Amino acid sequence: MINYLLLILFSLTISFSQIRAEDDNEVYKHLNLFGEAFEKIKNNYVEDVSSKELIEAAIEGMLGSLDPHSTFLNTEELNELKVQTKGEFGGLGIEVTLENGFVKVISPIDDTPASRAGIKAGDLITHLDDEPVLGMTLSEAVTIMRGKAGSKIKLTVNRNETQTLQIVITRAVIELKAVKAKVQNNIAYIRVSSFNQKVDTQIINAISKFKKNNKLIGYVLDLRNNPGGLLDQAVNVTDIFLDRGEIVSTRGRFERDGSRYNAIKTDLTKGLPLVVLINQGSASASEIVAGALQDHKRAIIMGTKSFGKGSVQTILPSGDDVALKLTTAKYYTPLGRSIQKTGIDPDILVEQVELKKLNGDSSARKEADLRGAIDNEQKSEKKKNKENKDEGDLEDYQLSRAFDLILALDLANNKFKQ
Repeated sequence: MINYLLLILFSLTISFSQIRAEDDNEVYKHLNLFGEAFEKIKNNYVEDVSSKELIEAAIEGMLGSLDPHSTFLNTEELNELKVQTKGEFGGLGIEVTLENGFVKVISPIDDTPASRAGIKAGDLITHLDDEPVLGMTLSEAVTIMRGKAGSKIKLTVNRNETQTLQIVITRAVIELKAVKAKVQNNIAYIRVSSFNQKVDTQIINAISKFKKNNKLIGYVLDLRNNPGGLLDQAVNVTDIFLDRGEIVSTRGRFERDGSRYNAIKTDLTKGLPLVVLINQGSASASEIVAGALQDHKRAIIMGTKSFGKGSVQTILPSGDDVALKLTTAKYYTPLGRSIQKTGIDPDILVEQVELKKLNGDSSARKEADLRGAIDNEQKSEKKKNKENKDEGDLEDYQLSRAFDLILALDLANNKFKQ
């Protein structure tokens, strides 16, 4: 019996070895094909091409065939990535991806040449300085869009498949102000435009200042048009608003590659009502934050469906000052939801619309129009409060609805207390 089992194991070992050998032979066969193609291009192409250019292009093509976010980073691109995560980079100020051969805008970054020129999330860039984007790699397109501050570039943009726009943008050094914070109508408003380094520290500092206002009734966290950034920052920012529980998990190709991230701090906002604003331009790290706060029922998510980028990229150094930006995992919300290609659905759908104030009936008479009407001693105070309102925010329909929701929750809470 023992001899019989040994014979079976020996047979299986030979079979596996043969399979491995066949796989290796297949690999060597294709590598030989690559070598032949490389030599033929070097010897027969109409113009001289360096070996470095050919090999980098081959690697980039290989990565580009995997997914839109995997790419080869040469020395210049790797340095730019390092600068970008620190909060400063050169260019137009847009986060982009490649879709159907065209450059798709994930979102324009606040207060950059792109946002001021009217570039919107979802725009498809078809030409750069009249040169077709079709056929370019994402890295090539990004390289063209980046340039010396003060120089101009013309973008041909397809919007909503119905409009074709010619937009000229002057490049600038982009100093990314990732966090803006203020208090309005006793509501703390925090705008996060990207998740670069130290975003969590900036938010914590803002909340510390907010706490001096004893009348604070809630928070609005604005993640609209936030293209994402560092995973650890997404985890840290979420932790600011949670007492406990899982924030996000990542799952790679193999079980050993998975990770889980949990809240370790206390809720710095003390459980005050929280509304998170998202839209089509909210991607990656933004979706981690929104998804976690939604699953834990810590926040009400408002706006429109997010972008749907549920993958994690890792920078893998390779060679001298170059790297591979490779998709190594997918991330999942605390309830195990993958948002890859599906996005985060808001709890309350609010489309962004443009509001116009209707002219009232000028002939309608009011108490104030009557001769001898008694004055209101509180009139000057009401006028002062009205002047303190930010007119720019009132024009932002989604933000106005978020503020209204916080006010309604506070009103309802006070009613029930009585």
